[in-house]
Amino acid sequence: MEQPAMLGGPKAKTVPFGSGKRFGREEADELLEALQQGTLFYHFGEKVKTFLSDFNKLYGISASVAASSGTAALHTALGAAGITVGDEVITSPITDQGTIVGVLYQNAIPVFADLEPHSFNLSPEAIEKKITSRTKAIIAVHLAGNPCRMDEILSIAKKHRLIVIEDCAQSYLAKYKGKLTGTLGDYGCFSTNDFKHISTGDGGIITVNYGSREDYERVHAFADKNYSRFESNVTREPSHLAPNYRMTELQGAVGIAQLKKLPWICRKRNELGTLLTDRLKGLTGITPMEIEENSECTYWFYMFRIDLEELGCTREEFSEFLREEGIPNQAGYIPKPLYLTPLFQRKEAYPGSTFPFHLSDVSYQEGSCPNAEEILKTAIKLPMSEFFTQQDMEETAAGINKAAHYFTCSRRAEKA
Repeated sequence: MEQPAMLGGPKAKTVPFGSGKRFGREEADELLEALQQGTLFYHFGEKVKTFLSDFNKLYGISASVAASSGTAALHTALGAAGITVGDEVITSPITDQGTIVGVLYQNAIPVFADLEPHSFNLSPEAIEKKITSRTKAIIAVHLAGNPCRMDEILSIAKKHRLIVIEDCAQSYLAKYKGKLTGTLGDYGCFSTNDFKHISTGDGGIITVNYGSREDYERVHAFADKNYSRFESNVTREPSHLAPNYRMTELQGAVGIAQLKKLPWICRKRNELGTLLTDRLKGLTGITPMEIEENSECTYWFYMFRIDLEELGCTREEFSEFLREEGIPNQAGYIPKPLYLTPLFQRKEAYPGSTFPFHLSDVSYQEGSCPNAEEILKTAIKLPMSEFFTQQDMEETAAGINKAAHYFTCSRRAEKA
């Protein structure tokens, strides 16, 4: 057995991970043009409009709306869809808080369905079990760029007349059975914050996939205080409450340059993630990410699970072993499912109030999504970058193999 680095052996990672610059002259040129317009307001400038036009062409869609963040994009979709006080919205318990912020701002109630154990995405069967007379929408989170089982989710939504919103913050150019995530549900919501495939510092996009011109204008207005800024219907007399989630011309300018790089970014991440999965298949105690057949993941990060009993170690021990081998990683993803965080345990979205939770009998008990809880106890998260190399993936796989072999052999030796 090869000596672990933590015991003085050679590291699995022999060279530094590949790196590169995300921003360059292209972004600077676009920013200068934005400044030379004499306005940074999206409605009067051309940068946000061009950014959205380029995005629509890349995605093969006809309508999208810009927002100030991915969280804002999700809130905008919910508000435009008419989600309101006391409605229930089903989503994933393993996601960023941004997925459910808009639900609560609409005074609706998040409901968490369990996940599939190895795709880390919503289980369609679990979704259906959570549907009540109050259910109005499903937010399908394509975690880490891995597409959900959208055929089944859309079928359930059609059966129960529910809105489907895709959370694509981590899934740029990912494909479900040949179709791009973000184009399958009623709305697709994207993030351009600094920790996504492309960055404008912060920002978001909402795709409007099946609606009429009226639907598009409703989404557009909701992101702009419900002001209507169309020649056919210009008004600053909103009929309902809506936030100010406008994207600036500076964000749009950077987005134009970033979009040109996106196909290469996603292609590289898909190649690297697929390579790593191939190398991890069959390893004792290791289960790589499970991707739906005929689908493509664009790996915002890479996550796999370890069998603690089979390996005879703790997750923290496995994680530390990898770090000593020169492989950066994180034990788990988020610390716990969202429903176990203080906000849901206290049912207190607003200080001193249980509104809107008291309108429903939804509970947030430990054990309510057992797969999700077990995933977070047994997951190892690896960073992913389009600048990584094939050697980086080969050596990462070698380090994981080394760890699995070491702990398995140590366990057998203890039993002997």
